[in-house]
Amino acid sequence: MTQLEQAKKGIITPQMKKAARAEGVEPEMIRQGIAEGKIVITQNRRHKSINPLAIGKGLRAKVNANIGTSPDQQNAEEEIEKLRMAIKVGADTVMDLSTGGPVAEIRKAILAESTVPIGTVPIYQAVVEAVKRKKSIVELSVDEIFEVIESQGKEGVDFITTHCGVTRESLSRLRSQGRLMDMVSRGGVLTVEWMRYNKKENPLYEYFDRLLDIARHYEMVLSLGDGLRPGCLADATDRGQVQELILLGELTKRAWDKGVQVIIEGPGHVPLDQIEANVVLEKQLCHGAPFYVLGPLVTDIAPGYDHITAAIGGAVAGRAGADFLCYVTPSEHLRLPTVEDVREGVVATKIAAHAADIARGIKGALKKDIEMSRARKKLDWERQINLSLDPERARNIRKSSLPADSDVCTMCSEFCVIKKQR
Repeated sequence: MTQLEQAKKGIITPQMKKAARAEGVEPEMIRQGIAEGKIVITQNRRHKSINPLAIGKGLRAKVNANIGTSPDQQNAEEEIEKLRMAIKVGADTVMDLSTGGPVAEIRKAILAESTVPIGTVPIYQAVVEAVKRKKSIVELSVDEIFEVIESQGKEGVDFITTHCGVTRESLSRLRSQGRLMDMVSRGGVLTVEWMRYNKKENPLYEYFDRLLDIARHYEMVLSLGDGLRPGCLADATDRGQVQELILLGELTKRAWDKGVQVIIEGPGHVPLDQIEANVVLEKQLCHGAPFYVLGPLVTDIAPGYDHITAAIGGAVAGRAGADFLCYVTPSEHLRLPTVEDVREGVVATKIAAHAADIARGIKGALKKDIEMSRARKKLDWERQINLSLDPERARNIRKSSLPADSDVCTMCSEFCVIKKQR
């Protein structure tokens, strides 16, 4: 039986107990949440080197970091360094989105190295392998697409993004309205290219039961992807996006009936005043399934600072009930991220997730903030640094400008208000 099937039967599994300890909650809360589809546990049956991670209602908001090669940048070792950096600064999961070089070997190395759940977008590997065989994506057979999904499950991938909601129906809604940016999902566009050339329905939708059988066998969580997500503020919350969300809600119930856990992916670029409505829509249309958002980015004009635009949106989304935040780095829209970009992206999104947890009253969320305030009152600089989200960054900044009096900092020096009140 899967985690979902056992939860529905009232069984608390060892994975649920471990996840509950990590969250500081009762195992029954985790079991009930999984049974209702409002919590998932991400751990492939074959990925035993990681701890099970719970994502969903009433739990700490989780942070994902995307890494992976591109056709222009194929340094596998650098991707491993990005993985290590992401985990070091607190990413809860990592997705390997490699599209260049030996993608299968890179993923296997990432799986072997990682101490956190790993996610992928299998269509990327299918396309890369097709190109190596001097084929186009449109020449891929349905079997070849599913063979890649099966192989990744067998390797131990914990969750996969599949763009099952990109269908003839949802595309018709997109076309009827028109968009400034059209489609911006790479997996979504690749799927549409295949559909148009072959004049067939999306195979991941048409053969959804086949996908469920694979996910169920390996206990992979399905991350139902938002192939029609808006790529700019002007396209947010339009007919195409909402039609896809409606369809994903229907597929969610089908997955649950097969014992497969589901999370729902969401936008993207969304104005600040529409973020809460997007979360409410997802929770209503997708029956409370965990919501996984990219950002959201609240402005389109901050290249170089999109980790900040995403953190603003992520905090609002988390406060409204989003469960899982995908980071954005300073290099978004500009280049493949560097190791340092990964650090900044993860920390910015961790700030957003933590701020949301405090606002939602998540158990224990405020504890470290209170400890930080006590350390500041005591002028205990080492304690302050160790409590920070990025101690290395905090320590380096303090060392770069040391005060004459070690009790204070160079902002206030002898006029330190805390020292004056002692």
